[in-house]
Amino acid sequence: MEVTELAEAATDRDPGVGLAAVAALRTLLEELEAMHVSNARSQGWSWEQIADALGVRRQTAHRKHAHRTRG
Repeated sequence: MEVTELAEAATDRDPGVGLAAVAALRTLLEELEAMHVSNARSQGWSWEQIADALGVRRQTAHRKHAHRTRG
């Protein structure tokens, strides 16, 4: 399912459809975040810069993503 279809399904009145779409969107969001954090780290971004961009604390960003990246 495409992102636009997922977004539309997330507003469906059927709870099964809506919740399934939310779960799929959450998975997609996590994958996108991991990809961009990895990219930022490979370009020399600090954990503080990444955290600021994500709107979280440095420790939160590091704890969530450090195992996937170098440094």
